[in-house]
Amino acid sequence: QVQPVESGGGLVQAGGSLRLSCAASGRTFSSAWFRQAPGKEREFVAAFNRRDGTTYYADSVKGRFTISGDNTKNTVYLQMNSLKPEDTAVYYCAVRYSAYSSTYDYWGQGTQVTVSS
Repeated sequence: QVQPVESGGGLVQAGGSLRLSCAASGRTFSSAWFRQAPGKEREFVAAFNRRDGTTYYADSVKGRFTISGDNTKNTVYLQMNSLKPEDTAVYYCAVRYSAYSSTYDYWGQGTQVTVSS
């Protein structure tokens, strides 16, 4: 396995939408998105369990972001709607290959999302 590859970041106006993609190498157990804004700590955004499709969200994005997966492509998506300036951050994809891993095994390089007001 190698680090996942993110794509789909960019510049969008407040209220707009973006879709991020995370392509993993091989069959994962779960995938997640984190983000880090300038001067702030990295925070959890959303997670997707490949086996049963269970999803998890941070309270700050519930109702606006949707995480989903295409198991045939080993790819996870993050659909971001109703974007706010406070969503501006570098978004990172992380993957786990085993249910027994207590942490994510591999992290992507990150993709910049900028929301203008």
